[in-house]
Amino acid sequence: MSDKLLILTTTGSEEEATKIAQALVERRAAACVNIIPHVHSVYRWQGTVEKAEECLLLIKTSKSHEEQVRSTLGELHSYELPEYLIVAVADGSAEYLRWIDASLG
Repeated sequence: MSDKLLILTTTGSEEEATKIAQALVERRAAACVNIIPHVHSVYRWQGTVEKAEECLLLIKTSKSHEEQVRSTLGELHSYELPEYLIVAVADGSAEYLRWIDASLG
């Protein structure tokens, strides 16, 4: 098992997604953030079923940078309740995992 994490969050616009991704990488809290636009979401919010088009961010980081990612999302995210799901990376390309380490502060 590695110490790498894949953190997922969604935003309401590509502009917000880009702002968050840029900040995470510039602050060395994430090695890479993929932005997947045009994600169609259906969810329950405050008792009502809602639909929205969102952007999905795939944030590549490590356990030691998790709090920095959380803090940045709290600072920059516009949602009242931002999605924040963590997937532990069990294994991966050794070269890529080393690159993540080298890219983080």
